[in-house]
Amino acid sequence: MADDDKRNGKFWALALDRAHLGLWDWNLSTGDCYYSPTWSKMLGYEANELANTPDLWLKLTHPDDRRRAQESGDRHIAGLVESIETELRLRHKDGHWVWVLDRGGIVERDADGKPLRMMGVQTDITRQKEAEAALEQVNIRFRLAIAASGTGIWHHDIGTKKSYWDARTREIFGLIADTDEVTADLWHTYLHPDDKEATERAHLIAPGSNSVVASQYRIILRDGQVRHLESLVRFIAGVGSAGQILGTVRDITEEKTRAEELAFAARHDALTGLFNRSAFDRLLAENIAMAGRLPLAVFYVDLDYFKALNDYAGHAAGDLALKSVAAGILASLPASAQAARLGGDEFALLVPNCNDACAEHLARAVLAAVRDADIGTAVTSRRLAASIGIAFVRDPNMSVADALACADDACYAAKAGGRDRFAVFSPETTSGAGLNAARLGADLVDAMEDGRLKLFGQQIHRLGQPWEDSRHVEVLARLEARNGKMIPPGDFMPVAERFGLAARLDRWIIRTALTRHGEAMRAGAISLDFNLSAQTLSDPQLWDFVDEAIADGGAPAPAIGFEITETAAVTNFDAAAEFLRKARQRRCRVSLDDFGAGMSSFEYLRRFPVDAIKIDGSFVEHIAESRFDREIVSAITGIARSMGAAVVAEKVEDRNALDILMDMGVAYGQGYFLHRPEPLEAIVARAAIGTASPSRPHARSAQK
Repeated sequence: MADDDKRNGKFWALALDRAHLGLWDWNLSTGDCYYSPTWSKMLGYEANELANTPDLWLKLTHPDDRRRAQESGDRHIAGLVESIETELRLRHKDGHWVWVLDRGGIVERDADGKPLRMMGVQTDITRQKEAEAALEQVNIRFRLAIAASGTGIWHHDIGTKKSYWDARTREIFGLIADTDEVTADLWHTYLHPDDKEATERAHLIAPGSNSVVASQYRIILRDGQVRHLESLVRFIAGVGSAGQILGTVRDITEEKTRAEELAFAARHDALTGLFNRSAFDRLLAENIAMAGRLPLAVFYVDLDYFKALNDYAGHAAGDLALKSVAAGILASLPASAQAARLGGDEFALLVPNCNDACAEHLARAVLAAVRDADIGTAVTSRRLAASIGIAFVRDPNMSVADALACADDACYAAKAGGRDRFAVFSPETTSGAGLNAARLGADLVDAMEDGRLKLFGQQIHRLGQPWEDSRHVEVLARLEARNGKMIPPGDFMPVAERFGLAARLDRWIIRTALTRHGEAMRAGAISLDFNLSAQTLSDPQLWDFVDEAIADGGAPAPAIGFEITETAAVTNFDAAAEFLRKARQRRCRVSLDDFGAGMSSFEYLRRFPVDAIKIDGSFVEHIAESRFDREIVSAITGIARSMGAAVVAEKVEDRNALDILMDMGVAYGQGYFLHRPEPLEAIVARAAIGTASPSRPHARSAQK
């Protein structure tokens, strides 16, 4: 039997079934339309379950697709297109939509050419359409990501030597054009001369390479503007006759600017623009290592009468003076010299290859610059001046700490000699206090590591009530020398501040206390107050550290208080205000310590809405004998009460002082009469079991 004879109806039915094709056969003269069983099966129906009406397919077509499907057939019948080809959705028996590709056309005409019969097949393309939809979603996200990142895409056809830039690339280069195609050499004309050779080399990708090459370079726009760009480039094979180079381009000018600003801020003092302490230490170490025949001169500059200016004229005048001093110092120095603000009103200079005559000349110029500093309209009893210490470094093995200590020691000698002058370090003629301070600073660092730095606490009593009602303690630190002697904070805290260790010390105290006693604080057994130095208050990462310490130790924020002194607030007024704002966000308490000791205390009280005021002990320890002190304490108490702030009296040393304070309505007190400082561990242990210390009475009733 011939092959043609084998291809009967069953053969074609099997072929349609295997190919998942639905056949339709429309007799235009009678209107009858045949749908193959495979067509019904494609839509979930059994054979003969649907009536073979001419409009059956139209009834099952999605409303949004009917017009397009009809127009496809009408255009073919009208002779406008050679065949029917359209995509549409048909309703499945269970209600969902099946995407089909409908293809067909006229298969029979009469003698006049009028169409008599049309046939076609419909293919289920649902999976294909779903894949296309998923791909489109990916493309949408990709295009959105590209748009959001500001990235342009370009390619260069190696075979035709033609380049194409998309709209974003043209925008980045400031090119106005309606088409993507650009001349092959256009890109080269934008390159910055200093970057041209390296950038062109980075874009020479070898054919066959699979690596992605990243590069950053500068371009010069037609208006002269310099922009920083970042490109990723790779070779794409199989495109064109020789492949193509595909690349991205992104304008990173703002990122570069921000990075440069951050790098500058990390190395420079925000107020004066001079180097900060850490940057200066690195520069000094590098210069000491190169010290040779001509010595390196190190200057320590400490302003005289600066606190008086702040007290009388306020921090704005102080800031103006510091900036003016910094500008004057820079103008006095040779190009090879470097200057830094170490903190507060202290500066340091390093001058390579500087002999005695050079150092004396520079010192006199700096002294004159300080005297001439702009302090605005402020009028004080003394003009600004400076005491300058100079140390010469000839030993390349000398440490940074020792070099600064020598200069600092000479600075003390200049102050002792009457201020507004300079002195040169000499072991025979100076006190050696600077070197002692350096050694003490180094020992303080070691003590944080080897356990010789001890946490103490002094109870803060609510006057008239047992201490257990408040369980409030100020955390103190004591340094144990290597010989076992306890060194008070009055000796090591100035050293910590002078050598930039105060912030590190404060962090150690806070973390250690919260780690050891966070559980007791969480249980409500005790609350702790911490003193903050000016260096810590100015630390922009302070609250990140505190938040981490709170999370690690488990202490609740309301059980934590911070005490800031007027001096710390003056050193960085804006930092103090920002610190207070963030403390209130976390519900930590803030107290203004040593209140009344400075000339501008009430001004700071107005600017800083603190939770508590700690009256400086100098107004409390002689309150029984001094009417003036009683008036001061009474005035501070009244002002604090009107602000809703608590008042803590420091240095409560006898019963008479306690009685007077209670009569005035002072709420809290601390001092040796109420409780001596003792190891913090012991205080927390008693608080945890609810036992009061028997060392001192807690209220007036217990003393009479």
